[in-house]
Amino acid sequence: MQRRTLIALCASLAAVATMPQAGAQGAYPNRPITLIVPYGAGGVTDVIARALAQGMSKPLGQTIVIENKPGAGASMGVVDMKNAKPDGYRLTLTPVGIFRQPHIQKVNFDPVADVSYVAAFMTYDFILAVPANSPFKSVKDVVDAAKRDPGSVDYGTPGKFSANHVTMAQLEQKTGAKFTHVPFKGDADSINSLLAGHTKTAVFANSVQPYLTSGKMRALAIASDKRTEAFADVPTFRELGYAFDVPSPLGIAGPKALPAEITQKLEAAIQSAMQEPAFKQVAANYGIRLEYRNAQEYSAFAKKAFAEEKDIVKAIGLD
Repeated sequence: MQRRTLIALCASLAAVATMPQAGAQGAYPNRPITLIVPYGAGGVTDVIARALAQGMSKPLGQTIVIENKPGAGASMGVVDMKNAKPDGYRLTLTPVGIFRQPHIQKVNFDPVADVSYVAAFMTYDFILAVPANSPFKSVKDVVDAAKRDPGSVDYGTPGKFSANHVTMAQLEQKTGAKFTHVPFKGDADSINSLLAGHTKTAVFANSVQPYLTSGKMRALAIASDKRTEAFADVPTFRELGYAFDVPSPLGIAGPKALPAEITQKLEAAIQSAMQEPAFKQVAANYGIRLEYRNAQEYSAFAKKAFAEEKDIVKAIGLD
């Protein structure tokens, strides 16, 4: 009797050993996912990333944990992807700065080859603003003043080679005007300087909205391809005759060779999250323009942006 029981037990153990391991081979995702935000906690990007992560958690059935990794020109997430397994459990936000960084300095990542682009969900807009009491009433006023006295018109940004800086560098190239760049550590310092009268103009992302609404600042132009709902009264640079815009989509990517079925699940989760009222409200609070690009479209944008940024950096100069 004992011998028959032992044989039966061995047979059962053998059967279990040959069964697929639910924890290792179960349907994706079967455990929490980490999303890297390459900025500090509490900023606009961090806030909207957390809202998106919460919305994505519902269709995926798993928690998405935010991991803040600021520094290195917002490229820490892409660097992280080089060593991450392509299993969909470690992802990163991918700001446009990652396409510019390799042309500025030596880096240990390739923003096209080292990641798999999943989807973009929003785009930043960059606005040229002045204090409410500024004598500048238009972009033409700013350009004319800079032409009359080269270097006399300064502008604040969150730093050299930021998209804010690129905006004014493009305006210089299109007009021949010469401005003076004043880089700060972030939008907050640039805002304080402008309101205190230390700088004459500045380029801000969506963080400027409250100051426009309160009447403390006046927007002269926006560097988007079209007018946006949040800044409907602000003309684009193109409308004003300056033929450029500064596209700045923000999306999610994973390590290279991310399986197609995982990418598709994440794409669907992002689309679902974008329809969540809570996520839409967070975006509206900051005047953020929601704009979806699927994996194919986002990958194509990445290749194009990486190539174009080389010319932009060259035009600005590294000195």
